[in-house]
Amino acid sequence: MMPRVIPVVMALVLVVGVAVDAGAHARIPDAPVSHAASAPRLDARVTAVPKAKIGSTYHRGCPVPPRRLRLIRMNHWGFDGRVHPGELIVHRRSVKPLLYVFRKAFAAKFPIRRMRVTAEFDGSDAAAMAADNTSAFNCRRVTGNPGRMSQHSYGNAIDINTVENPYVDANGHVHPESAAKYLRRDRVVKGMIRPGDVVSTAMRRIGWKWGGRWVNPDYQHFSANGR
Repeated sequence: MMPRVIPVVMALVLVVGVAVDAGAHARIPDAPVSHAASAPRLDARVTAVPKAKIGSTYHRGCPVPPRRLRLIRMNHWGFDGRVHPGELIVHRRSVKPLLYVFRKAFAAKFPIRRMRVTAEFDGSDAAAMAADNTSAFNCRRVTGNPGRMSQHSYGNAIDINTVENPYVDANGHVHPESAAKYLRRDRVVKGMIRPGDVVSTAMRRIGWKWGGRWVNPDYQHFSANGR
């Protein structure tokens, strides 16, 4: 007669299976990222852009259709010294070079205040800048010069830490207004981009140009074509 051990084995398999399944759903993506068992990682993931993530940042007549854009989900160091999840929408051709930059920035623990898609600010560049947000794609006119389309409309430009790195338009207005105190660049400030630092160096290596060197400086701005 066969020993009565099969039910016990089956029970153990079921218990183990439940434990594994429960663990598979334990991650909470919106909380600060925990890497207690290993070193923090950029953990970049690239996908097509869901419609909800584009929102009002795209409209009829924009130069680049959504199918040519990509959503990058990746971690970044915050001003609190902890790792946080972020999201960035860029042109598909810009994914590889920008991941090189953000890997360098992450390894150096360069802090980023927040990294949210501009749809979370209803496409408002002013609101995104006031929130010290780091973002890329947004189909819009140039802030302070509505006669030109911004390079952000193509997904090949990015603004980083917009308060610590303000923009001065052709009329001399500072964007955002609260950032005027950061026009003094001869000091080390958390999140500020300076010549020769990890961000400006990595951007130069991928061939992207820095608006911080313009006559009307845009310290937050980098683009693939220098505009």
